[in-house]
Amino acid sequence: MPEKPWNGRFQEKTDAAVEAFTSSIDTDKRLYTQDIEGSIAHCRMLAKANIIDEGEAESLIKGLEEVKEKIEKQEFKFDDSLEDIHMHIEDALTHKMPENARKLHTARSRNDQVALDTKLYLKDVTKQVLKGLKALRQALVNLAGEHIYTVMPGYTHLQRAQPVLLAHHLMAYYEMFSRDAKRFEDGLKRMDENPLGSAALAGTTYSIDREYTTRLLSFSKMTSNSIDAVSDRDFILEFLSSASICMVHFSRISEELIIWSSSEFNFIELSDAFSTGSSIMPQKKNPDVPELVRGKTGRVFGNLMAVLTIMKSLPLAYNRDMQEDKPPLFDTADTLMSCIDIYARLLPEVSVKKENMLSAVSTGFLNATDMADYLVGKGIPFREAHSCVGKAVGYALGEHKELHELSLKELKVFSSLISEDIFDCLTVENMINRRVSYGGTATENVRVAVEAAKKELEGKQVG
Repeated sequence: MPEKPWNGRFQEKTDAAVEAFTSSIDTDKRLYTQDIEGSIAHCRMLAKANIIDEGEAESLIKGLEEVKEKIEKQEFKFDDSLEDIHMHIEDALTHKMPENARKLHTARSRNDQVALDTKLYLKDVTKQVLKGLKALRQALVNLAGEHIYTVMPGYTHLQRAQPVLLAHHLMAYYEMFSRDAKRFEDGLKRMDENPLGSAALAGTTYSIDREYTTRLLSFSKMTSNSIDAVSDRDFILEFLSSASICMVHFSRISEELIIWSSSEFNFIELSDAFSTGSSIMPQKKNPDVPELVRGKTGRVFGNLMAVLTIMKSLPLAYNRDMQEDKPPLFDTADTLMSCIDIYARLLPEVSVKKENMLSAVSTGFLNATDMADYLVGKGIPFREAHSCVGKAVGYALGEHKELHELSLKELKVFSSLISEDIFDCLTVENMINRRVSYGGTATENVRVAVEAAKKELEGKQVG
């Protein structure tokens, strides 16, 4: 059985049940790359500070690289008695070079080691998320570019409200996922602080060079307080929070794709490659991908709540509770990346039923606000115009007609200021193109927004 690093203090062996209960190796073994990277940087710093000699450092580095290779080849044995990835790597190194390996842990603790490993991991994951979000936003922009002239009903309260361009609707999601990218970028700045050298909580008595390890590990700066450095998990909470908000956006677009692909809406069709069937009903084509993404949202929310609860009321500095932060972190990272990837693949395969969308715009009095705006242009206060159009809608309902289907004579009953030119205002094309306010759904506005987004994704400055 491997020797515990704390055996000097203890008289009894650790109970096997305790070893199994306290072990985190099944979870944190995925941090082996970061742990070895951190150990190599620490080793180089120890040599630079003359705490170990250059020969010892080179021997240790070679040994660490051999351990890494063994893990990658799946030739490495993991054992609950060694608890975590840090002790596994140290133990493997000790078997190779007993004397030198025992020097590697000088001037550090598992407390700053795990903080370092997790930050290195999360920095890499965040960069992958940002890359994925860029691909997703590109897919949205490409789809929007194909539908700058496709009209659909815009909704409030899930009731038809006003006509909009499908491209405008899609670009709303572009804005959401762009904000997500900015949140992850911002979080990346705050996690980019090197905790190595903080040791258990109080720093170390050795004359170490933290600036050197900071450069070696590509951090922008060092942590300023050793107690905070080993007990801080804000960077995990911030990532989980950003991921949760991002998943809100995924759940919203998922809901819309599910609704739009239903027989009741029939606005789109999802590709067969991104749908499944029923085991009993031969006719079914189910939107399982959006449904699963919608469902995974709850999982990510739960992970955020788990870590918030773990960290709540923890006294400074490190506490073993923090071992439980990694399962929800890893699960969220994996879940988010899978959702980003599947949507970047799914969106280009969505088939839009333009005629059905256009047909839906022609019913439900979507031009009521335009009629009110028309009356305002004739000098009637908006609230009065609103009331006037409401009465016209009530009359049209009784006649089983839309506003634009009423005759001029019928419309004049509600206001003598109405003339023949009202019918131009009530056409779908004019309803769209009159909404020229910045950010509105007018065709030219949307075209400019799509082009600006393309340039933004290409890294070109706009304006």
